[in-house]
Amino acid sequence: MKKKKGFIQGALVGALVVFSVMGLVSCGIVGANRNIVSSEAERKLSGLRQIIDETYLGEVEDDKLTEGLYKGYMEALGDPYSEYYNEEETKELTESISGEFSGVGALLSQNRDTGLITITKVYEDSPAMEAGLRDGDILYKVDGKDISGQALDDVVSCIRGEKGTKVEFTVIRGIEAEEVTVTAVRDIVEEQTIAYEMREAKIGYLAIAAFDTVTAKQYEEALRDLINQGMEGLVIDIRNNPGGDLDAVCQMLDLILPEGLIVYTEDKDGKKKEYKSDKEDILDIPMAVLVNGNSASASEIFAGAIQDYGEGVIVGTQTYGKGVVQSIFMLKDGSSVKLTVSEYFTSKGKTINGKGITPDVKVEYKYDEKNPTADNQLEKALEVLEKEM
Repeated sequence: MKKKKGFIQGALVGALVVFSVMGLVSCGIVGANRNIVSSEAERKLSGLRQIIDETYLGEVEDDKLTEGLYKGYMEALGDPYSEYYNEEETKELTESISGEFSGVGALLSQNRDTGLITITKVYEDSPAMEAGLRDGDILYKVDGKDISGQALDDVVSCIRGEKGTKVEFTVIRGIEAEEVTVTAVRDIVEEQTIAYEMREAKIGYLAIAAFDTVTAKQYEEALRDLINQGMEGLVIDIRNNPGGDLDAVCQMLDLILPEGLIVYTEDKDGKKKEYKSDKEDILDIPMAVLVNGNSASASEIFAGAIQDYGEGVIVGTQTYGKGVVQSIFMLKDGSSVKLTVSEYFTSKGKTINGKGITPDVKVEYKYDEKNPTADNQLEKALEVLEKEM
């Protein structure tokens, strides 16, 4: 079971290069042969604790105070993308990046006004589908307990669990508000990050929700299916895509770009790392890439590479402008830190951080009250492709 990942949350995950393993001595208080916390700071912390112990009205939880030190230490860097994660948060972060999790395979959303939790998407061939859950079901109980009024994060935590264990759902279904109870067996579920279809004029439409570890495989499968259907043009939609795994986006670009440099990174010492495409691309047809202000990080790598090589037309609005890369450093106690370690540049050396990608064809999205499903940006992309085909 997954909750909808908000853009800000996703953007803060950003483009990740690698998981690094690092053990910190004494939970990070001492390192590199020097004291991280000065004697003066230690005295001040002791004084603060004395004040708390003597005067604070509420209960004191030592673990939370210590964790607050770690979080504050990272926060003081002033970098929105560098952060400390406790053990539980680290597990959630790992799942988010990998695109695989132990659950039942359904997407949940919560109405801000009513608090109702709705199943917005049941994944194909998932435990949720096998149990009989449907899109649009309103979640009422989990394992017989009423979850009305609970926060979405708490409900998701109740639903997740070890592979092979059971979880019971009671949902309200349909106009007649039928109450239905089903049981699902948790399993390892692969998040579905790709959606695609063949549209008129043999133009394929492929939407990428995020660049998770599983996305490259799903993307290649979708491309090959569309090719087999006779696709002659392709729209790739990365609007509202907050980014994700750097290796994944490079693997995907390798399928559609000619041989050459895709993107390169540069660290604090000026050391460069290049990511390249080979000459065995599987796609040589007109393309358009849809972007907007919520297309960030790996999405901007994708759009920037297509633009640099002239392999497609970028349509939409200016992208977010996140051009820095993070690494995850795993600590011995199961916690971790995410730290900005380098900046990335397009193959032509263009910086993206704070600037974003400028579309070749600028089109602001306009909501149509008479036709809520209308998409003027997509229509423009299709129009551009039809002229090139």
